[in-house]
Amino acid sequence: MLDDLDRAVIHALHVDGRAPFSRIADVLGVSTQTVTRRYRRLRAEAGLRVVGAMTHDMHEATRWMVRLTCTPPAAQSLARSLARRPDTSWVKLTSGGTEIFAIVDVPDGGHPMLLHDAPRRAGITAVSAHCLLHTYLGGPTAWRGITQALTPGQRARLRPPAPEPGDARPLAGADHALLNALRQDGRAGYADLAAATGWSQATVARRLASLRAHGTVFFDIEIDSTLLGATTQALLWMSVSPGRLDHVAETIAGHHEMAVVAATTGPTNLLAQALCTGPADLHRYLTQRLGVLEGVQTLETAPVLETLKRLGTLGPATGAPRTRR
Repeated sequence: MLDDLDRAVIHALHVDGRAPFSRIADVLGVSTQTVTRRYRRLRAEAGLRVVGAMTHDMHEATRWMVRLTCTPPAAQSLARSLARRPDTSWVKLTSGGTEIFAIVDVPDGGHPMLLHDAPRRAGITAVSAHCLLHTYLGGPTAWRGITQALTPGQRARLRPPAPEPGDARPLAGADHALLNALRQDGRAGYADLAAATGWSQATVARRLASLRAHGTVFFDIEIDSTLLGATTQALLWMSVSPGRLDHVAETIAGHHEMAVVAATTGPTNLLAQALCTGPADLHRYLTQRLGVLEGVQTLETAPVLETLKRLGTLGPATGAPRTRR
């Protein structure tokens, strides 16, 4: 079980994933060694990871949400195969273990190669793809179960400067190497980032500061949400009347049960992820909060059985960068 200090460390890293442990310790009123030990234990036992990623608005790709229905014997192996692909994230096994959900990044102007590859795999019975049009909740924001441990004053002391207006320098080849390294470990030290990019440590520090200052890169955390009380997860596929779409999406994005809310193409035009304390809590949310909203015409609920991949790469790479202290 997580205690109050564990939750405070997790919240602090959500506020600034690259905050030095010494600054986190000062804000929490404990020693640097204590924060370091807690972080290492949370990584080992709770699946905690800090992940660097490009802000969606600046992403050089279109995001597609792909659903694959499979025969039960094929689902696990196919889901793990998808999770190993560099173009996927958020790979989940849902609906009794016969459906796989994944987000696929596709270069602008292209089409998901996954849609060409998948039909050739044995065991797949149906494939559908939905283009992500707009994110109301997700990315640098988070499920509120992560963000309840610190006071407003503590958050203010940890919060990095707000992004500056203006355009950052266009991304170059080494920038993509930098992003790949941060996707593996958002707290990688400058020496390891320099090795990944071929830049000097000083150049890496300046470039990373510039990317953050212009809002190009953000840092998020990944953790086993069941340890924070969310034992029941579900994807919610909704059909909402177009004139009410913004209102419904913005309303549910303010609900503490929500982790993701996004508009998509397809017969259902709004996707959300709900994190609840149990089946009864999910039922209460669907019937008493979501179901009363005007404009929601249909709702499909797909329980999440297993998350094989979140935002970052599938587990640490061989010779993973050392964590920034």
